[in-house]
Amino acid sequence: MNHGNGSTTVPDEEFWDARYAERDRIWSGKPNATLVREVSDRAPGTALELGCGEGADAIWLARQGWRVTAVDVSGVALGRAAEQAAAAGVADRIDWQRRDLSLSFPEGSYDLVSAQFLHHPGEVFRERILRTAVAAVAPGGVLLIVGHAGPPPWQHGHDHDHPVDEFPTTDEVLAALALPADAWEVQLSEEFTRMQDGPDGQPLERIDAALKVRRRG
Repeated sequence: MNHGNGSTTVPDEEFWDARYAERDRIWSGKPNATLVREVSDRAPGTALELGCGEGADAIWLARQGWRVTAVDVSGVALGRAAEQAAAAGVADRIDWQRRDLSLSFPEGSYDLVSAQFLHHPGEVFRERILRTAVAAVAPGGVLLIVGHAGPPPWQHGHDHDHPVDEFPTTDEVLAALALPADAWEVQLSEEFTRMQDGPDGQPLERIDAALKVRRRG
């Protein structure tokens, strides 16, 4: 996923290519549970995934019948994702794009825009990306934002996977988006607990936050 690197000297592309090159797989290979829960009852359409990483969410969406534009800053991750999509038989339903979202953004409008754990050091960049994402939601479409609500229990104030300084609440994210109340409906705003494996493989609780808003059509 495209989450930034917390450094002013190493470009995001280099940081995340090196990060993904550390192991054959960084993430679990399973789609994010909140995405599955919130999207399963929607009719397939066009989807934009921001920070797609190794492609599990994009591949799951494509299997459900969505046509997906999947974006990440890491060419290593995208290459891995494309291989997985081909193996799953959905390569023709996914457009993989390498982009630094703080510099460029896909064109078009989408029935679903998904930002799963799209953290970035210096939340001003994340806010700018999410405001741009708002404009990419088609009438009747939804924007689903899921992120951590705080650092992991095994680290204090820092997350190796998502090296950021602050984890905004859903209320803070919503306020930053500045959505006109007459044009948008908040369908979900919650914090929830899930289990995540720690660095030694031990399962620990992690608090995450989810925000889903729908553009009135």
